[in-house]
Amino acid sequence: MVHAQFDPTAREALANAAVEAKIRKDLTWEQIADAAGLSVAFTTAAVLGQHALPEASAKAVAELLGLDEDAVMLLQTIPTRGSIPGGIPTDPTIYRFYEMLQVYGTTLKALVHEQFGDGIISAINFKLDVKKVADPEGGERAVITLDGKYLPTKPF
Repeated sequence: MVHAQFDPTAREALANAAVEAKIRKDLTWEQIADAAGLSVAFTTAAVLGQHALPEASAKAVAELLGLDEDAVMLLQTIPTRGSIPGGIPTDPTIYRFYEMLQVYGTTLKALVHEQFGDGIISAINFKLDVKKVADPEGGERAVITLDGKYLPTKPF
């Protein structure tokens, strides 16, 4: 049976324990995702408390991280999503994404609506990818792909 969480504190505590185990075992998110058999973005989000894992993936992740049966059960629950409590985020990396949406949010909205019409881009039927690429001018660039299904607004 599928169960939902309504108090994020249990998933937050599990995320803290999982990250601690990840560090202690010197694992990468990619290694954890490989064990789960899922994408690195989805697995990372799940371990950090934003998605439920399928049973086999939850068992594999818990085994790799040395977590108990309660963790296996909790990793399968539907979480209360949203990992940025209140107001403007203060972590510099998260803040820059907030800043990007502040600067380009209305542009993205205008372009999406011009090309697709009235509707939204799903964060449920969604794929995320992060790649590091060389910058021709020196250094490195981050290429972040957000790939969500378009859902049109339906009058009723």
